[in-house]
Amino acid sequence: MNTYKVTGMTCEHCVGAVRSEITAIEGVTGVEIDLVAGGTSTVTVEGVATDEQIAEAVDEAGYALAGPKDLPLA
Repeated sequence: MNTYKVTGMTCEHCVGAVRSEITAIEGVTGVEIDLVAGGTSTVTVEGVATDEQIAEAVDEAGYALAGPKDLPLA
């Protein structure tokens, strides 16, 4: 399980877009999102996925990872 910080999400539609992109990654078994509208939201991913795959999925949904070198923060 890895936790990431994501910027730019403001609503449940944003949550759905990010969840959809991440769950499409083979090996991902679950996604939990703690939305902080207009702030930095927390995304926890269960299963097997690389940091690069998560970053690409978040980018595809229209958002960005936040943190040092876009790596997981926990």
